Amino acid sequence: MRARIRSELDSPDYPGFLVYVMGPYKEWELADLLPDDASPPDDGGVVGEWDAAATDYSEEDVLALLERTRDRLREEVGVNAFLAIDVDIPLEEMDAATQTIEFARASNVIAFVAPSVGKNLGIGIETGAVLADLDDEHQERVVFVHESGVRSAMIDSLSRRWEADVRTYEDEDELVDRLKTFIGVIINAEYSGDLPKLDE
Repeated sequence: MRARIRSELDSPDYPGFLVYVMGPYKEWELADLLPDDASPPDDGGVVGEWDAAATDYSEEDVLALLERTRDRLREEVGVNAFLAIDVDIPLEEMDAATQTIEFARASNVIAFVAPSVGKNLGIGIETGAVLADLDDEHQERVVFVHESGVRSAMIDSLSRRWEADVRTYEDEDELVDRLKTFIGVIINAEYSGDLPKLDE
């Protein structure tokens, strides 16, 4: 999967260091992330939707934020940051939930970005689904950065259940700085041997 992702992207300074940037840029169904034999609760349905009354963001705004974040990481750090939509894998070949897991497994850093979009349960569930699939060593590569004011029990559980790195940001510059700092930690861990390098 790493080779396939890289083949779809331009080559920054460090093409082998993959940073998977995730965020709530579209609606999705809770059932997409549940095992085949599980059923969503009666109030399940779409959980990644926007609550227009609770946010100043539109879906286009959030996607633009994620794209700018990806681009800045590529330009300012030189890592191979990408969004799921940057890698063209047909859903007939691999469903969206499986793609999310495979992209996370293939990445040196998995960065969840959660702007305040009203309903924030979805991003917490998606983060939990990814963390539950990763082994302990790969969980160390996960960072969850949320805008100040974003709250949910699911997000609070990320650091307790999986000891995920959870950080906050006030504005876009601080978001990018938080991610750059975390990326630096993982680069150093790979360089020192505390984490394995994910070479082909």
